[in-house]
Amino acid sequence: MRKETNEKTTRIIFHILAWVVILGLPIYSAIKFRMGSNFLVTYYIFAAINALIFYTNYLLLVPVLFFQTKRYRYYIAILALVFLFYFISDFSNKQIFSYISKNGNSEQVNGPPVDKQGRIQRPPLRLRPRIIIAVPNAQILGYISSSLLMIFLSLGLRVLERQSKFEKIQEEMEKARLNAELALLKNQISPHFFFNTLNNIYSLSKINPEDSRTAILKLSKMMRYLLYDSEDGDTKLSNELDLMTNYIDLMKLRLEKNYDLRVKFPDEYEDFRIPPLLFIPFIENAFKHGVSFRGDSFIDIYLATSENTIIFRSLNSISGLIAGTGLESSGIGLNNVRKRLDLLFPAKHDLQLNKTESTYEVLLKIQVTS
Repeated sequence: MRKETNEKTTRIIFHILAWVVILGLPIYSAIKFRMGSNFLVTYYIFAAINALIFYTNYLLLVPVLFFQTKRYRYYIAILALVFLFYFISDFSNKQIFSYISKNGNSEQVNGPPVDKQGRIQRPPLRLRPRIIIAVPNAQILGYISSSLLMIFLSLGLRVLERQSKFEKIQEEMEKARLNAELALLKNQISPHFFFNTLNNIYSLSKINPEDSRTAILKLSKMMRYLLYDSEDGDTKLSNELDLMTNYIDLMKLRLEKNYDLRVKFPDEYEDFRIPPLLFIPFIENAFKHGVSFRGDSFIDIYLATSENTIIFRSLNSISGLIAGTGLESSGIGLNNVRKRLDLLFPAKHDLQLNKTESTYEVLLKIQVTS
């Protein structure tokens, strides 16, 4: 509402300034070229008629008739407007001409002034507007040209304002759509993540009940993070690092020790605001496809910050059983992350997924604001 009020005020100020210039220029010309008052009277009546045509079309005819289905009503109204103001203009011109004819030589009643030597002082040359009464076609042509100019200017300005308004509405709708899609993507990731985590805890409870209780505590912290810390749509990088640490600890409790896990998170960093659950799908994918129970395997997770950039890297081995399955289509997690990155960081992120016969690497760089 405040934004619309500011835009309306700006338009009003623009119109006022434009008319100040239009009405002020003749005064300057009259003073500089020593034109009489008849010139100003003629000009201002002409300007008033054109202003009435402009604002009748701008404020009334275009909003009420032009944007309707039956547009022919608008063209009929325009013809009526032009004819109406032609008669007003013609009547005004006749009154001006009559006035000038009667009072044009009133300045010479007392005779010309003389100097001390008795010589006649000629008054400075004054340019008077040339009044052509004998050529009515020229008067009609001038009126039609000026009135059509006012009509097209007011119509074009109104159409541009309406188009600008529609574009702003479209932009707001697009933002609302993006927010709804982001919320849907987040809701898709969260159940997907918790489904796998609960399965891990269930498997762990059969092996080690004590560790399963620790895992439940870590999971409760993660749920608190998702329910409260990220409810505003974004979160701190420190909270996201805690989430990733808790998740990795949960996976370490469940998995066997026949894999090499290397995790490197920064000790000192700028605590950026970022979307939640941005890196978890990559870590989840690394544990899902990077740990083999039949041979040696490894997972390498790295995150660092540099100025306004977050760099995340995940590298894991691929077991022979899943090497040909295609990791990018292995679940909704990675696809959702791609969509979220495109929506949240357009032209400000670089996601590279590099797959070989034995390794799978994720390299993500995001430009963020402090």
